[in-house]
Amino acid sequence: MDIKKINVVKIGGNVIDDPAALADFINIFSNLEGPKVLVHGGGKEATRLSKAMGIETLMIEGRRVTDRSTLDIVTMTYAGLINKRIVAMLQSVGCNALGFSGADGNIIKASRRPAKPIDYGFVGDIDPKDVDDSLIKILLDAGITPVVCAICHDGKGTLLNCNADSVAAAVAIGCSRLAPTVLTYCFEKAGVLEDVDDENSVISLITEDKFKELKDNGTIVKGMIPKITNALDSASKGVSEVRICKAEALHSDSGTIIRLS
Repeated sequence: MDIKKINVVKIGGNVIDDPAALADFINIFSNLEGPKVLVHGGGKEATRLSKAMGIETLMIEGRRVTDRSTLDIVTMTYAGLINKRIVAMLQSVGCNALGFSGADGNIIKASRRPAKPIDYGFVGDIDPKDVDDSLIKILLDAGITPVVCAICHDGKGTLLNCNADSVAAAVAIGCSRLAPTVLTYCFEKAGVLEDVDDENSVISLITEDKFKELKDNGTIVKGMIPKITNALDSASKGVSEVRICKAEALHSDSGTIIRLS
């Protein structure tokens, strides 16, 4: 099949945790025309399950420390419960989907993050060259939508917990080797906001220079920094367009566009 365009969409916990919002998103996503890939996280669900099982959740600089027990929890949650729930919901609206961890089909390999300066445990970093775009093409050619979670593997038998935004960026870069690719990060806000309390203050375009300015003046902080860093990295490595928007805006052109210049 001659693929003209691929949509890679990432959803996070704020959509996943709300059954009504997730059902709405599934309908919106399934109606995206053409080949598409869905990437998801699920950290809030994992935190709830950890608490229920008496396992403490440790976060450093907004990132989860993944010891052996936590790795078991996040694998069960991301690659099991959430992934299969999403696949089942997509099937219910006529979107033929197949769920993946990075180990399945060897679709994404990662390397364990060095223990210094901070030991995050079984946490992985991804080189986009280690995304198997040939397998993605086989699936897309067959009319199957891959649903990829944030659990990857090191190729030596060890699973690794990866940042879902980074997984989405790597998958989009891999897809861009097949066809022009648009990466969309869906979250609870209308886009990147000038004022976090004002939904109408969406910054329509962020370039590398604008990103530095917004970081320096404190407009962009915390978790939004790695999200935009990933977006700019994706743009530098072949992704046609990166957008941050609300899930319900997936079919529109609203939100924040991120590009190099």
